[in-house]
Amino acid sequence: MSNDRYVSPLSERYASREMQYIFSPDKKFRTWRRLWIALAETEKELGLNITDEQIEELKSHADDINYDVAREREKAVRHDVMSHVYAYGVQCPKAKGIIHLGATSCYVGDNTDIIIMSEALKLVRKKLVNVIAELAKFAEEQKSQPTLAFTHFQPAQPTTVGKRATLWIQEFAMDLEDLDYVLGSLKLLGSKGTTGTQASFLELFDGDQKKIDRIDPMIAEKMGFKACYPVSGQTYSRKVDTRVLNILAGIAASAHKFSNDIRLLQHLKEVEEPFEKTQIGSSAMAYKRNPMRSERIASLSRYVMIDALNPAVTSATQWFERTLDDSANKRLSVPEGFLAVDGILDLCLNVVDGLVVYPKVIEKRLMSELPFMATENIMMDAVKAGGDRQELHERIRELSMEAGKNVKEKGLENNLLELIAADPAFNLSLEDLKKTMDPAKYVGRAKEQVDAYLNNVICPLLKENEHELGMKAEINV
Repeated sequence: MSNDRYVSPLSERYASREMQYIFSPDKKFRTWRRLWIALAETEKELGLNITDEQIEELKSHADDINYDVAREREKAVRHDVMSHVYAYGVQCPKAKGIIHLGATSCYVGDNTDIIIMSEALKLVRKKLVNVIAELAKFAEEQKSQPTLAFTHFQPAQPTTVGKRATLWIQEFAMDLEDLDYVLGSLKLLGSKGTTGTQASFLELFDGDQKKIDRIDPMIAEKMGFKACYPVSGQTYSRKVDTRVLNILAGIAASAHKFSNDIRLLQHLKEVEEPFEKTQIGSSAMAYKRNPMRSERIASLSRYVMIDALNPAVTSATQWFERTLDDSANKRLSVPEGFLAVDGILDLCLNVVDGLVVYPKVIEKRLMSELPFMATENIMMDAVKAGGDRQELHERIRELSMEAGKNVKEKGLENNLLELIAADPAFNLSLEDLKKTMDPAKYVGRAKEQVDAYLNNVICPLLKENEHELGMKAEINV
């Protein structure tokens, strides 16, 4: 590693080697050669004077790319595609004359971009499914653990730890639905020429429209795609990049929400992300256990959400059949969006796999607020014992205000139950009141909702994707 020039933290710290390879030069240029072979085979099958010997020569050098020759040629011609056409021709002298026949630079460039985004989406999908699976395990384990719920980050009716986890799962599952739709809709550009009219193929095939109509479907099939976009300019519509990056931004938003909740819960000491024995939380405060993984998820997620604006603006500002102001932007925004999401999902997988729950802390906080939430039940019991509902409602309001004042202004424990027990209007002993303080009575259908959601929605999803499961994530720093 060089220490005297900039190195992207996406490759050095965050993204997996697998995702990095998908966006590597080697992957790109090998795909170019696969596309040139597909084009030559198609043209041969449709009747052009291309021999089996030429095709075999191209195939024999599909992977041993002579990068040194391509680099030297690019210095002279300043054109990356023609430099690689030249380098391929040096290795394949018999096929030299038919490489890239009838095609433009976008034939290899744009088709490769679609192929690479498709493969990257499949890796994202695999990691997303595994995050959902780990969260489902957590939700199942914690489905009955009562916890204080929050609205506006103020104490609200109790829920369970597992029910809260289903809220995280559902957002990731929505992302998976969106990803599957976009992945299933991706098509190749095909080979349509400089303005998308296939004019060069009219010349090559002597105006035979039926043969020209077969070119794109044949190339698509050879490259593992169902179809090519039916119309284009020189490039595929840059709206495709927008759709793809919006998927990544959606995953980032879900991950950000999840990580924020973990950070807040860690502040409350109710749930913690993993923390290694030798990990240092703070350079100054040795006792600290900062939620650095969750903070990193939030940090990278914000980057991805903003990065998704790049393809949208690029798509909006393309002129007519194409301009080249997309190129530099695409080279940055698309790979970096994928590398960042790859790192985000690895972090999510690592965090969920090692989440630590502290039931005693959860119970203590819940019990400190539960008397306020139990007042409706207490009032009903007092009415059954002969009290007047309207009078009791007013007395509970007054006593709740007094108990709240004791907590907030005097720093005392919540003594609402003691205040109610001392009030003859309720005709209830402290022992009677404490019997109402079972948290499980106040979580509604949280446990049942977890069971129904996991059984009816998530388990079938994971069953369909069981071949993708079993991933573990290692965090670099």
